[in-house]
Amino acid sequence: MVFIYESSRWTKKGSISGYFLASRNMGWIPVGTSLFASNIGSGHFIGLAGAGAASGIAAHGYEQGAIYGLMLLGWVFVPVYLASEVYTMPEYLRYRFGGQRIRLYLSCLTLSLSIFTKIAADLYAGALFIQLALNKNSSWWLYICVLLLLLFAAVFTIVGGLTTVVYTDLVQTVLMVLGSLILMVISFNAVGGYSGLVEKYPYAVASIKAKDAFNRSCGEPPEDFMSLLRTTDSTKSEYPWTGMTFGLGIIQVWYWCTDQVIVQRTLASKSVVHAKGGTILAAYLKFLPLWVMVFPGMASRILFTDRVACADPETCQAICGSPKGCTNSAYAELVLNLLPMGLRGLMVAVMLAALMSSLTSVFNSSSTIFTIDIWIILRKKLFPRKFGSSKPTEKELIVVGRLFVVVMVVASVLWIPIIQNTGKSQLFDYINMVISFLASPICVIYVAGVSCKRLNEKGAFWGLMVGLFMGIIRFVAEFAYDVPACGSGVPDPRPELIKNIIGGVHYLHFCVLCWIVTFVTAFCVSFVTEPIPDECLYRVTFSSRLDPRVRRPIGKGMDSITQEKVKCAPENGIQLTEAGSSTNTCSAVSIISTETYTSKCEVTEEQRAAAAAHFLREPPFWNKMININCVICLTLSTFVYGFYA
Repeated sequence: MVFIYESSRWTKKGSISGYFLASRNMGWIPVGTSLFASNIGSGHFIGLAGAGAASGIAAHGYEQGAIYGLMLLGWVFVPVYLASEVYTMPEYLRYRFGGQRIRLYLSCLTLSLSIFTKIAADLYAGALFIQLALNKNSSWWLYICVLLLLLFAAVFTIVGGLTTVVYTDLVQTVLMVLGSLILMVISFNAVGGYSGLVEKYPYAVASIKAKDAFNRSCGEPPEDFMSLLRTTDSTKSEYPWTGMTFGLGIIQVWYWCTDQVIVQRTLASKSVVHAKGGTILAAYLKFLPLWVMVFPGMASRILFTDRVACADPETCQAICGSPKGCTNSAYAELVLNLLPMGLRGLMVAVMLAALMSSLTSVFNSSSTIFTIDIWIILRKKLFPRKFGSSKPTEKELIVVGRLFVVVMVVASVLWIPIIQNTGKSQLFDYINMVISFLASPICVIYVAGVSCKRLNEKGAFWGLMVGLFMGIIRFVAEFAYDVPACGSGVPDPRPELIKNIIGGVHYLHFCVLCWIVTFVTAFCVSFVTEPIPDECLYRVTFSSRLDPRVRRPIGKGMDSITQEKVKCAPENGIQLTEAGSSTNTCSAVSIISTETYTSKCEVTEEQRAAAAAHFLREPPFWNKMININCVICLTLSTFVYGFYA
């Protein structure tokens, strides 16, 4: 609590930039560690270790592919977002396309996904770990524990805003890495090292095995367990290489380049160099999950075969409460049975740190989206007499953001029974499937919006609607029926049409198909409708990111707070003119951060536009250093793919 208080004091909580973007004053180390910690929650420790126990290293493709997404974020998307002066991703789409319907649609979709997938997954995984590690089986104890975790995470977010979240992520990342490295060393030692792991894993089969409808043994590890790229037959492989290359690529771009939780960390950077440096640090850290999560999960199957690799529905039900398998308990089994008491407490702290990092990140980012993209638009419609034509004050926006965190907590608590009833061993696959169904249309619009000027609002909207329609159909077909566990003897209730056609198309392959349909729809509609004028696209596309001219709003003026007149402190550095020259007046950072200072100088639209373009300039030395590290990181990642192909 002392750290929360101290870090909250560093935040300029009286300003929207201070609360939602940490005053845009974050260096590359806290940005990078916050990117990593926001992504690695307790769901990763449980889910990745469980996937490793079930089928080997293929699931690490999600982590390895993230490196390419992080580089795209730093070198392509962040410069555009910073130049366009946005707080949220839906707000960027408002600048890029005009209108409010796309912005509102994506805001509501993002908030729904935050509650029902991100928070749900981490709460379920955290609760499962606590139950197994501390041997507490009471449902009331579980509810009390989850409530305390949620309330503590909410305090982090409400008290200090993004600054508290980012600096807390820094501490928690160190804790996660150290704790997981200790468990990794102990796990490798227990199975005879790396060579022992590879030799023993394929023979780690439960003593009691059921048979499926084709008289095949359940729970057998795949032959290609040490391969990242596997057969394209979706009936034989959970991770076909075509899906893990193209479908996963779409998911990576959506998650790392357009998701508010992730992008908000880079928007808080003090410069574009620090933003890129943060993505590089996070990319280097993404090499760790294979060693600290996936391999330990495989070791857990070797050490506790009959429990982790149980292959009979009745036996699994008795062990972990899930007839479909107990691989999700792999990491908890290691902590419970390998570590001495002191280290066991450390690993409990690691898991709680992972859970806290994810929850605080989601709470802060979701409150930002609600405040900037929904409240500002709806306040006049819901309360016309009270607000009329008045614009929201910074105090009002911060209060609304904090209150929405409370709403998120309540919604998450109400979702706990659903987590318990539907999560089980299928939760990790459920999360990836839902993302695949919904990510493609969003990915198309952001990629095309950043790279191509011809895409307009009508094309983007109807592309999203067609993609959403496809995703909902697949979602209903996928989850309307409960597929029985292997060896249960219960017949598959799905109709033949769903079983043979939809069930035969892997969700990552469907992701690619949905992307193509959305892309074609969006551009077909755009080409038969009026294009957006070039003067409305300055600094909202990659090709125009350095354009210092004033951007003309699309449609009826902008609702965003970033269009407000701002004042800046004369001692903060430079003031930019239309031509980009400077005097000792106001800094580019203070201009684009939209903070209200006590000052005599008021920034014009021309100065603001020039400052936004100037903000992307990089010192030659640091530009060279980050580019070299980018190449090194991509080369190492490609080597890992080649080595484990």
